[in-house]
Amino acid sequence: MGTMSGYQQSFNKMEHDQKSTVVITGASSGVGLYAAKALAQRGWHVVMACRNLAKAEEAAQAVDMPPESYTILHIDLGSLQSVRQFVANVRASGRPLNALVCNAAIYMPLLKQPLRSPEGYELTMTTNHLGHFLLCNLLLEDLQKSPAADRRLVLLGTVTHNPDELGGKVYPRPDLGNFEGFETGFKEPVSMVDGKPFEPVKAYKDSKVCNVLTMRELHRRYQATGITFSSLYPGCVAETPLFRNHYPLFQKLFPLFQKHITGGYVSQETAGERVAAVVADPEFKQSGAYWSWGNRQKEGREAFVQKVSPQARDDAKSERMWNLSERLVGLA
Repeated sequence: MGTMSGYQQSFNKMEHDQKSTVVITGASSGVGLYAAKALAQRGWHVVMACRNLAKAEEAAQAVDMPPESYTILHIDLGSLQSVRQFVANVRASGRPLNALVCNAAIYMPLLKQPLRSPEGYELTMTTNHLGHFLLCNLLLEDLQKSPAADRRLVLLGTVTHNPDELGGKVYPRPDLGNFEGFETGFKEPVSMVDGKPFEPVKAYKDSKVCNVLTMRELHRRYQATGITFSSLYPGCVAETPLFRNHYPLFQKLFPLFQKHITGGYVSQETAGERVAAVVADPEFKQSGAYWSWGNRQKEGREAFVQKVSPQARDDAKSERMWNLSERLVGLA
């Protein structure tokens, strides 16, 4: 009996080691949670990278993720030290890494004054861009070492990054300028990437342009590694907790507007399944692509590769963003 039990244990360990592993930031709610669920259903092991461990555990149970299908690890993307600690914890788990999904984001449209990271940087840009930039750069090594033939790094996009699209025309539009704010060190009194006065909605949009630039620059620099780098816009997820810091009336009306006026609405569950597809399905193995399901959701519509905004396809901007971000996160 003892031998059988030992055999069973080693079999379980072998099965555990063979599972593909994905890290998803912000997996305790919204799109990240449903992407975690969808990948767990496909047989992946999900490392749920979250600030609040108890909330993540409750969320995983609420969507019926099997306990053996996920691990929860702490990360606060607003702290570069926390990102480094998270990477050390991932490595300590000994799991080969097959995919990384940079999903977490904060959006605080009602702020009058900027919040700051422990490093002194404006918090929206730190959480959405700089924290993920550091995470991508550190885990790139782990993705390269993975024995899997198919390794992917996915950054979540948004229509608001692109003024060529209807959703991106809404004021204030993103504008990275010439990264004057980054150039001067991005600390008090500077709070915006372009060095101009603080504007919380623009800070969010600017950070999402930086996410797309990061994806394109990763592709340019590291496509020879065989890793697939991509972004996606899964449709307008109007009921996401991303809007929890907005006016209650906005939270109530925005989903109705997207459902009945623009036709852009997608559920969190559908968006999560789309993220999972970009992580796992063969047809999405195209590096440098920005996948979209469009602004108006149509029944049965397939994803297509969409042109990113003029700023996000500017190679000189891309390189400048990379060099300055490296300096800010301490990689230069």
